Amino acid sequence: MASASLKKTETQKTETQQPASKPKTGKTGNKSVSTAKTKVQPGDRRPPWYVLLLRVLAVAVALAALAAFFYFCFRLTLSPVADNGQAGGNTDPGRSLRFYFDQPVRDALPQVGGNLLLLAPLGVLLPLLSARFRGPVRLGVLAVLLSLAIETVQGLAVLGRAFDVDDVILNALGVVLAYALLGRALARKIMGPA
Repeated sequence: MASASLKKTETQKTETQQPASKPKTGKTGNKSVSTAKTKVQPGDRRPPWYVLLLRVLAVAVALAALAAFFYFCFRLTLSPVADNGQAGGNTDPGRSLRFYFDQPVRDALPQVGGNLLLLAPLGVLLPLLSARFRGPVRLGVLAVLLSLAIETVQGLAVLGRAFDVDDVILNALGVVLAYALLGRALARKIMGPA
């Protein structure tokens, strides 16, 4: 009886000391296929089909809204205006802003507010399209580049318009604020964490 219990404990020791066995593999053609079961990690779970459908729908709506946004944005910013020769360019950051703030609120608000709101929808729509566009720095850089392109075209080719670096600053700030206030939370809610 003592020898049976001794054999049992020795068998238990050798089972615990043996290295984990390798997963079984089978051959199909020239490729080796693992037949071991893989554990699904909590982060690896695939969302249900209706969540994927809602995400695709959200991306489609965001793309349509982005197309409409660009249409109106370019119509608004790249259309000639009658300025009677008053349009002057500004490459000195802050000069136009100081001018606006010296004006009555009813005159300054359309200029400052309009430039803040002009590209702000990008801060909401782009994070819905791709996780690459999540983050204030990425969106800020993209907004600066887009606004710089718009201002350059205005300064070079649109009658009655001029390049203004303060417009670039306000446009980029509007995108980052829209992302911080709405875009980040909306993208996480609809598309899930990045």
